[in-house]
Amino acid sequence: MSLQLGRYTAARPPGLAEGWSLERLTPASRLFGANGLRTGRDGRIYVAQVAGSQISAVNIDTGAVEAISPMGAGIVSPDDIAFDPDGNIYATEITEGRVSVRAPNGTIRVLRGDMPCANPITFYNGRLFAGELLPNGRIMELDLNGGAPRVVLDNVPMPNAFDVGPDGKLYFPVMGTNEIWRVDLKGGAPETVARDLGVPDSVKFDSKGRIVSTQVASGQVLRIDPRTGQREVLADIAPGLDNLTFVGDRIFVSSISGQITEVLGDGKFRPLVPNGLQWPLGLAMGEDGLLFVADGGFTYSLRPGSKLQCLGMLFTPGFPGYTRGVAAAGPGEFVVTTANGDVARWRPAKQETEVLASGLDQPYGVAIAPGGAVIVAELGKGRVVTIRAGDVEELATGLRAPRDVAVGMDGAVLVSETEAGRVIKVSGGKAETVMDGLQLPHGIVVRGELLYVVDVGTKELIEYDMKRGARRTIAANLPVGSPPGVKPHALNAIPPLAGAMGPFTGLAAGTDGTLYVSADAEGSVLALRPA
Repeated sequence: MSLQLGRYTAARPPGLAEGWSLERLTPASRLFGANGLRTGRDGRIYVAQVAGSQISAVNIDTGAVEAISPMGAGIVSPDDIAFDPDGNIYATEITEGRVSVRAPNGTIRVLRGDMPCANPITFYNGRLFAGELLPNGRIMELDLNGGAPRVVLDNVPMPNAFDVGPDGKLYFPVMGTNEIWRVDLKGGAPETVARDLGVPDSVKFDSKGRIVSTQVASGQVLRIDPRTGQREVLADIAPGLDNLTFVGDRIFVSSISGQITEVLGDGKFRPLVPNGLQWPLGLAMGEDGLLFVADGGFTYSLRPGSKLQCLGMLFTPGFPGYTRGVAAAGPGEFVVTTANGDVARWRPAKQETEVLASGLDQPYGVAIAPGGAVIVAELGKGRVVTIRAGDVEELATGLRAPRDVAVGMDGAVLVSETEAGRVIKVSGGKAETVMDGLQLPHGIVVRGELLYVVDVGTKELIEYDMKRGARRTIAANLPVGSPPGVKPHALNAIPPLAGAMGPFTGLAAGTDGTLYVSADAEGSVLALRPA
C-alpha cells in the first residue's frame, strides 16, 4: 500500500534537453476518476476507479489518498464496492463481468465470473446483492460461498448503485427510465418511487430514512422522501456525478472525472479531492489556440494559462461517445475516434455529431490530410484506413498495433506501430520504416522534417530528423504510461456506454513549436517549449 497525494509518484523528475522547458497546464490528478464510494470502519472513504483498476481510501480531513488495491493488483476496473462486517471488500469489475472479494490481508478471489457489466453492489444483514448495468440487467443475491445466485429481478433498464431502505426493500436507480424503483428482497413486481429525475445513478439512505441520489446528467444531488415523494436539491454540482456515501451525517459525492465533493447544506459544497483527468488521451490544437483534450467520457478545451473547460460528456446531447483520438477540423469542429468504433465530426458548441464511419475495431489516432480525407489508425484490425465521403478504404494492413497517425507536409502518412516499436510511412499498401528502436511508441507529430514521438515504454519524448537521421531525447522520465513494473489491464467493453478501452498517450503541436503531451500516468497535460 502507498500513501501519496497524487495517483502517481515518479522515481525521478522529468529531464529536459538543453533549451527546452516544461509546464504542467493542469494539476496532476489525485485519482483515476471516481466511481463507487463506501465508508470504511476507519472513517475513510473508499473509492472504486474503473479507469485505473484501483481502489483507494481517502482521509476526509486531509484528503490524503492511500492505494488499497493498486493498479496491477488482482481487481480490474472496480465500479462499485461494499464491505461486510469482517472488513472484506466486495468489488464489481464492470469490464470483466465479475464480482471479486478482497480480504483484509490483501488476498483476492473471484466470487462470480458470469455477470456482464457488473456494477451495483451492497451488503445487508449478511446477504450480498449485485446487479448488471445493462438495458436488460439482472439484480441478484449472490451466494457468499460461490454457489448459484438467486435472481431478485430481471429485465431492469440499466440499474445502478443501490441500497436497502428502512422498510427492508431494495431501492435502485433505473437509468434507462430515469426513475428510482424498489423491490422486495424476495423478488416480485417492482414499484416506482420517483420519476422524471436527472438520470439517477445511485441511491443511498440518510439517518432519517430519506433517499439521497446523484444525477449523472443534471449534476444534482437530490433528497427524496420515499413515503411522500417530496424532493429537494441538496447541491447542483456538475454533470457526471456517480455515487455517494455518508460519514455520519456528512455526504460525500463522487464524480466520474475524479472529483470527490462534500455536500455542506444550503446548496453549498466543497471539493475534498479536486477535479482531474481520468487518462487523458488524444490532443489536438485548434486554429483558435485552444487545445482539445480527449478524456474518454469527457472532453475539454484548454487555453494555456486557463482552466479546463468541459465541452461535453457521455450524457451531453449530441456527444459522439467515449472519445480517444482527435484532430482539429476547423473553427469549433473536430474529428474524433470513439471506443464504440465510430469516427465522427463533432461540433461541441452546437451539440452536433456527424458519424463519418462506424463499425471500426478500436480506432485510435486520427489525422486529416490536406485534401480533407480522414486517416485513422485501427488498432484492432492492425490497419490504417482512409475515410472519404463515407467510404472506408485500406491504406495499410497487417500492422502490429497501429496507435497514432500523422500527415507530413508532403502528404505522406506516418504511423506509430506500437508492438513493432517503430514509426512507418505508408503508401501504396506498403510500409517503410522511418524510425525504429522504440519500445512502445504512441503519439506522433510531424513538423517539417522533424518527427516527434512519445515512447511510453521509455517514458521519453523523442525528436527525429527524418532527413539527416539524427535523433535526440527532448524529455525523459515523463509521467506517461503505467508505474514502473506495472502492466496495466486492458479494459473490455461496457455496452452500450463504451467499447474496449485502453491507454493512448497523445501528442499535439502548437504553431509556436510547443509540444503538448498527455501525461496519462499522473492525469495531466504537459507543455514542452523550445527556447
